[in-house]
Amino acid sequence: MLVSYEISAGVATVSMDDGKVNVMSTAMLGELTTAFERAEEDGVIVILTSARRGIFSAGFDTNILGRKDPQEVFEMVRLGAELAARVLAFPRPVVAACPGHAYPMGAFLLLASDLRIGADGPYRIGLNEVAIGIPVPTFGLELARHRLLPAYLQRTALTGEMFAPAEAMTAGFLDRVVAAEKLEETADAAAAVLRKIDFPSHASTKERLRRATVAKVRTAIDSEISLENYRRSATGSTGTSQVTKANN
Repeated sequence: MLVSYEISAGVATVSMDDGKVNVMSTAMLGELTTAFERAEEDGVIVILTSARRGIFSAGFDTNILGRKDPQEVFEMVRLGAELAARVLAFPRPVVAACPGHAYPMGAFLLLASDLRIGADGPYRIGLNEVAIGIPVPTFGLELARHRLLPAYLQRTALTGEMFAPAEAMTAGFLDRVVAAEKLEETADAAAAVLRKIDFPSHASTKERLRRATVAKVRTAIDSEISLENYRRSATGSTGTSQVTKANN
């Protein structure tokens, strides 16, 4: 198993652990999706975190990207985009506890979560796609536009700049930065406070607040992340938008 799911006092802790750097493979994304489906059925708050010290996620699986099989790449990126959309619209609070580095797709999940707590340390968070020759997908740009300060959105999206936790908080990737050894207890305390809010009001307000962003993310997924587009990209067909490429 790549993802664990534990419930205590109305809070589900969803923890990633692939034994390495929590690559967002198709398998990892599938297990995360199942965990969020279960959490919605259980009607619980979610703490999304990593069991790996110093890493939240290293992003999409570069092995899959490197093979350039359209079906494989499409399935992975579509799963990631759908997961981000699910987290963005999740009816209960989602707390992300980030113990270290967060590259896309990990950074996209931070942008989709409600409260983001990061560990202080020599870590980097951001959207590094253009630095490695990949356009940022539109669904990710919409998530970033929703949460990041405009100047930081321009910097990270257009130059691939990554930020240390304190600056990532200023940018809008995180809401709090705490000592690494305090991360778990801080996330637990935040979830305990959130248990006291009125959940129907939370869900209704979230739907109103994020309605436009959810719609833009949904449109981007349906129009851009298709098997046909990935097949065209793989064969070098003209007229295929560069933004249909996957990100890391």
